[in-house]
Amino acid sequence: MFIEKENKLHATFTFKDFQEAFGFMTQVAFLAEQHNHHPNWSNVWNEVEINLTTHDADNTVTDKDWKLAKDIIELYGRFSD
Repeated sequence: MFIEKENKLHATFTFKDFQEAFGFMTQVAFLAEQHNHHPNWSNVWNEVEINLTTHDADNTVTDKDWKLAKDIIELYGRFSD
């Protein structure tokens, strides 16, 4: 789901509507706080686009990004069931 490109992990998540997309973003916010690692993201109606990079590692992809990405994918699975 996440692909690595241009020193970022990138993914786009699609939902049935804005409310579901916003609910997902809210849950990702809690995950980000737990990981102390925060995404760059955007939302347009039913899509959430997420980019992960580690700023204190010269904006490269690190283990922190992959760990958060794994948890985000797991969370998305609960939304898409």
